Amino acid sequence: MSKYLERAHEIRAIETPHHNCAQSVLMSFTQSLNLDDETAYKIATAFGGGMKSGITCGVITGGLMVLGLFDIDAPADTQALVKYFQSRHSDMLNCADLLKANAVAGGTRKPHCDALVYEMVEYVENILKERGKI
Repeated sequence: MSKYLERAHEIRAIETPHHNCAQSVLMSFTQSLNLDDETAYKIATAFGGGMKSGITCGVITGGLMVLGLFDIDAPADTQALVKYFQSRHSDMLNCADLLKANAVAGGTRKPHCDALVYEMVEYVENILKERGKI
């Protein structure tokens, strides 16, 4: 397991304070960014729960934050991340839709969201490696 994925598992295991999906993805990379956890936590606060509105999943926004902080910001890179996520989740991007589909399938929220965080951390890590950023 990579240090980024290991960090994501550590973050998702913390019960208090709660770390939303965007925070969890962003904070998995703070050590390589020379960004402190408290600042990362605050930056991503409003992005959990689909920007607290059930819209775009926090793992997507968190992943894009990480790419941006590593100077990967071309439209093609953003589109590739979004398309990757859609391809793995029945074209869904919205938190509310993902949670509803998970509930209908008999899943529970925390394991579902944990899995999305881990998936995005691995995706972002692979992009960063491909680009020579880490």
